[in-house]
Amino acid sequence: MELKLQKVEISTQNIAYYESSGKGKTIFLVHSNSSSGRSYLHQLQSQLGEMYHLIAMDLPGHGRSDVAANPEVTYSLPGYADAVVEVAEALDASDAIFVGWSLGGHILLEASDRLTDAQGIAIFGTPPIADNPPDLENAFLPHPSLSFGFTAELSQENMLAYVTTFFRPDMKEIPEFFLEDIALTDGKARGNLGASITPGGYQDEIEIVGNMKIPLMVIHGEEEQLVNADYIAELKMPTLWNGEIQFIANAGHAPHWETPEKFNSLLIDFITNLTIGDRR
Repeated sequence: MELKLQKVEISTQNIAYYESSGKGKTIFLVHSNSSSGRSYLHQLQSQLGEMYHLIAMDLPGHGRSDVAANPEVTYSLPGYADAVVEVAEALDASDAIFVGWSLGGHILLEASDRLTDAQGIAIFGTPPIADNPPDLENAFLPHPSLSFGFTAELSQENMLAYVTTFFRPDMKEIPEFFLEDIALTDGKARGNLGASITPGGYQDEIEIVGNMKIPLMVIHGEEEQLVNADYIAELKMPTLWNGEIQFIANAGHAPHWETPEKFNSLLIDFITNLTIGDRR
C-alpha cells in the first residue's frame, strides 16, 4: 500500500500528513528532529494501522510541510506545540492517543495542557527536561553527533553521522529516506530549536510528567545512543503506564523502525488498556 500524502491548512502554513486505513481509535504520531511522518511507515502500513486510525504529520519545516514564515517563533517547542494542537483540531483528532518520538515527545509534553481531550500520551527517545536549567548533560548520553540536531547547515557526512545515532550501534543498513528527510528539513528548524532551549523558552517537562493526569507510556530502546534511561528512571511520573519504562531489546533511538513488531505490540496494549477503561 502506498501512502497518500495529504495537506491541511493551519493558521501559519500548510501541513502535510499521512493516515492509515484503520477506522478504530485515532492515534496521532509526531516525529523527531529532522525526520518526517514517513518514519512511522512501519506503523501506518501494519496491523496497527489497519486496526486504528493513525495520523502522522510532518512538523513545520520538515518533510512535505511548508517552511515556517516566522522561523524564530515556529521552530521552538511552543511553536511546534501550536502546530500539533491546530492540526489535531483540524483533523478532529483532539481526543486521540498521542505518540511522540524524541523531539515529538517533547512537543507533546509542551502541548499537553492544551490537549485536554487526549486519552493518553506515549513518548520514546524523550527525556523530560526542566526549564531552568535544562539538565541536558544528564538527560542525554555524550555523543559527538548529538550537536548536529541543532546545527543549521549540515554536510552529507554530518547528515549520515546524525542519522546513524537514531539506530542501535550495529545497524548496518540505514534507510535511505531518513537521509532524504534530513536533507528536506529547513536548516533553520535545527538552528532555531537549539537557540530556543533556554530557561523560560518552554515549559518545565519534569513538572509536566510529575503532575500529569492521563496515562503516560515511556518506551526506551535498550541500545539507545542518545538518551540516558537512568535519568528518566529517577523522575516522578505518577501516571506512568504499568509503573515502569517499557524497554525494547535490540533497538536504539528509533524502536518504532528497528523493532516495529515489539513497538506496535506495546502500543496496542497501551491503546487497548485505555479504551477498555473508557468503556467501563
